[in-house]
Amino acid sequence: MKLVFATGNKGKLREAQEILGPGFELLTPADLGITDELPETAFDIKDNSIQKAEALYSICRVDCFADDTGLEVDALGGAPGAHAARFAVDIARRDGLQLPPDHDFSANIDALLRELQKHPGEPRTARFRSVVTLIIGGSMQFFEGVMEGQIATARSGSGGFGYDPVFIADEHPECSVAELPDEEKNRISHRGKALRAMALWLQENGHE
Repeated sequence: MKLVFATGNKGKLREAQEILGPGFELLTPADLGITDELPETAFDIKDNSIQKAEALYSICRVDCFADDTGLEVDALGGAPGAHAARFAVDIARRDGLQLPPDHDFSANIDALLRELQKHPGEPRTARFRSVVTLIIGGSMQFFEGVMEGQIATARSGSGGFGYDPVFIADEHPECSVAELPDEEKNRISHRGKALRAMALWLQENGHE
């Protein structure tokens, strides 16, 4: 089955293809000649996911899905939340500093670690939360996944992407998510849980 995944992130695409398996052929907007950036201006990850999926469907009119992920850090009152990919930009704006590039996760990690240094002694507990919005046959379905853990004090590992080098999942307290094999990361990850729920729904409803 062909599905268009609203992403240009190769890491996300690879992860989704591995999780969904050979029964699904994933395309990207770029594969369809869509080069405009999809909107994600909402303050809630579900609303961002809906916004991207609806924008893509309005252009291509084929079955598609979008995801959005938030990182909720308890010591920061749930920040960066839906702004995880733009956290360094938000902090730079707040502090009147030069703006880093958008979606620069090295800068985002630096900003996160600096912010947590302002909360010594507080728990570093956090969670990734993903919402996947699927539009199939013109109707919309939602799937959610959560990965609980904590933020490390420094980076470790070279795998994964995003905040993986500083996120320690509860299931693997011995290492960062960036040090896990892809198969294990997919098994426990927030996005993996949401995508597996979507794959199960597709299979149960005859979409294979």
